[in-house]
Amino acid sequence: MIPDISKEENVLPETPCLLIDVPTMMANIRVMADAAQRCGVALRPHAKTHKIPSVAKAQLEAGAVGITVAKISEAEVMAEHGIGDIFVAYPLVTPSKIERAARLGRRIRLIVGVDGEEGARRLSEEAGRLGVTFQVRLEIDTGLQRTGVSREQAAALARRIHELPHLQLTGIFTFRGALLEGKPTMELQRAGREEGELMVQLAETMRADGIPIADVSVGSTPTGLYAAQVKGVTEIRPGTYVFYDRMQAAFGVCSLSDCAAFIEATVVSRPSPHYAVIDGGSKTFATDVQPGTNPLQLKGFGHILEAPEAVLERLSEEHGVIRLEPHHPLKVGDRVRIVPNHVCSTLNLHNHIYFVDGGRVEKVPVLARGMLE
Repeated sequence: MIPDISKEENVLPETPCLLIDVPTMMANIRVMADAAQRCGVALRPHAKTHKIPSVAKAQLEAGAVGITVAKISEAEVMAEHGIGDIFVAYPLVTPSKIERAARLGRRIRLIVGVDGEEGARRLSEEAGRLGVTFQVRLEIDTGLQRTGVSREQAAALARRIHELPHLQLTGIFTFRGALLEGKPTMELQRAGREEGELMVQLAETMRADGIPIADVSVGSTPTGLYAAQVKGVTEIRPGTYVFYDRMQAAFGVCSLSDCAAFIEATVVSRPSPHYAVIDGGSKTFATDVQPGTNPLQLKGFGHILEAPEAVLERLSEEHGVIRLEPHHPLKVGDRVRIVPNHVCSTLNLHNHIYFVDGGRVEKVPVLARGMLE
């Protein structure tokens, strides 16, 4: 459960800060869980968005089967706080990380991603040395050209991994995002269905070769529920939906009113009629989604709720520059709330966030923040 919100009223944290509207977040959690259930697929949210065990517990209580993380260090934090079913959707190839995974796997159900023969052999050898068997899923590159084996080579690789000792190959997974026929797209329904169909076909090929593929895990926030409608998909792993952000609103996945997270900042200077300066810069807002990039063509680094027509157009480390019309009444000392372009990377810049429910505020540590190792 989400921690009880403090009964102290009207406590405004210092700015810049990241606020989470609890009723909106809880509604997002319920809607996605209900939709996955209607589709007949398991929901395993990616915790990279929130990095907070209490939020993961809320997702589990709403119906998620477990969570997804990208780092063994994130998995350790989540397990320490009671999360018992975790998928590390990332290759573990160094002995130290594999040993940590082995220790963790003795306490909880742990699934590990593999994407190549060398990495799988390393995992198998270390597992044998440590006296454990890892449950693994093979990552498939369905167009993003990041980690993952190509579809053309996947079945042969799956056979070799299946034959390795100390590994139990139970599934395949992919992360594709909003791609269609290898290109960025706004046609999310077609993209999601294509993603699901590619993965189901591949799973069927592997099963025909005698490999018992049980899990077909797909789906980001933009495409997950469309991929879930493909018969044979067993699991989706959306992450951003818990808070949503400006990028998802631009995709049409949600409305801005569904966005539960926003930066609150203070205007510290109005040196020109044409712009104002806030106390949040690149150390407050993620810059990985750049303004004007395809296919979204977002203007600025976030949506300013109090001034929708204004543009947060420039960031330095501690300054954000908002371009305004000369007559705009925004003045020094005013506080503004800004929906960030990308909430996952933004949240990872903050040691604490603030759960807000009406006039009640609770400061909460981002326990899995900055877990690089």
